[in-house]
Amino acid sequence: MRSGSLRLRVTLAVIGVLAVVILALAVVVDALFGQQTVQDQANVLRDRVQLARQLEGKRLTTELLYERLSSGGLLLVRITDPSGQARGPKPDNRAAETPAPQTLTYRNGTRITIFADAESKPQARLRRLLVIVSLVTLAVGALVVVLTVRFAVGPLEAMGRLARSIANGNRGRRLAPDRRNTDIGRTAAAFDDMLDALEGAEAQARGSEERTRQFVADAAHELRTPIAGVQAVAESVLQQGADVEPEERERMMLLLVRESRRAGRLVDDLVALARIEAGIDLQRKPVDLHALAEAEADRTRVLAPELTVQVSGTQVTVQGDPHRLAQVLANLMNNARQAVQGTGRITVTVGTADLGAHGRFAELIVADDGPGVPPAERERIFDRLVRLDESRAGRSGGSGLGLPIARGICRVHGGDLRCEAPAPGQPGAVFRILLPLPAALDAPTVAFAPATTPLAVPPPVVRPPA
Repeated sequence: MRSGSLRLRVTLAVIGVLAVVILALAVVVDALFGQQTVQDQANVLRDRVQLARQLEGKRLTTELLYERLSSGGLLLVRITDPSGQARGPKPDNRAAETPAPQTLTYRNGTRITIFADAESKPQARLRRLLVIVSLVTLAVGALVVVLTVRFAVGPLEAMGRLARSIANGNRGRRLAPDRRNTDIGRTAAAFDDMLDALEGAEAQARGSEERTRQFVADAAHELRTPIAGVQAVAESVLQQGADVEPEERERMMLLLVRESRRAGRLVDDLVALARIEAGIDLQRKPVDLHALAEAEADRTRVLAPELTVQVSGTQVTVQGDPHRLAQVLANLMNNARQAVQGTGRITVTVGTADLGAHGRFAELIVADDGPGVPPAERERIFDRLVRLDESRAGRSGGSGLGLPIARGICRVHGGDLRCEAPAPGQPGAVFRILLPLPAALDAPTVAFAPATTPLAVPPPVVRPPA
């Protein structure tokens, strides 16, 4: 970007335009004046020739005739009598800016030549006057332009001073234009909006960095427990050697396997979450949500035969990754199975929901009759490494990443996952999966990020029974 002086550019440009206008005006005035002068001289010359014809019958002497015809100063007269004596100057045939001389010959042989005075040069005097006036006008105009431009670019200098002040640490200052419908006002408003956006991005970056730092610390803390368990078992086996009883050795091996699996699950969840945040590639296929819910319900009945698992609703097909969607539903079903603690009821309802401006979505509601989720925690549980019941999470080996991963998969599909309040008077927790129907897949989807704004989802139309 060329960074020359704007004030100098504008000043030179305006002075240049002013000089061109003055020059054009001088040329036009000179041309018009010259044309009018020649026409006036031609009219006077014609009148003087007519007067000379009228004086022919008065038989005036050469002196009197010369005196009568040469009065006026605009024209010159040369009279030659019959004897050849001449009175008056000779015509200047080189004068191209004057009318042609007119010659009249009397019957007695007197010849009269009337011509314009080339020495008077009125147009030459006008040109000199135009040059002087033009130079004076240009000088005065240049001075006025310099002062005007300095005043006009004052707002830009104010922007520069503000930018330097902000660079020095005064981040809260703004231009705050009083009128935003002018070019300077729009520029100043855009400058203020840019500063607000930069400060917002900076604050968001600081918040993201803080969240990342906290997440790394939490992940390290979570990994410390299984790794410490593995280390303790390994050291105990090495220290005791062959003196370890078979039962004790078997218990240690089971503990080693359990802690290793726990660490492995945590690492797998961390990798899955990182892939989702980076933008995973989906293998989209037609997915029957009702069949998917039935398959997951059968799996849950095998794992917990004492539970009552019901699937209801209509058959709804969406375009999505069947493995990822099954992962989401499996996570919700596992959480519900652990929440009811062996006995209870889990219901899965499949249907559609009208989200107004967002269009129609497929919905899949998983509800249980367990202790439920407190209203203040219904959004926090989707944060990473958040577990409401640490003791149950420790027994089940949960990492606190299942729900963030599930929501991330839903948002990658263009939908959302929400924890909602159960029906009035009903216990338990309600999780609602929203996925775009095939007609809504033309809209672009945004990869999941922790700061992604969820859909404005209204309450579900159909609530599962308790």
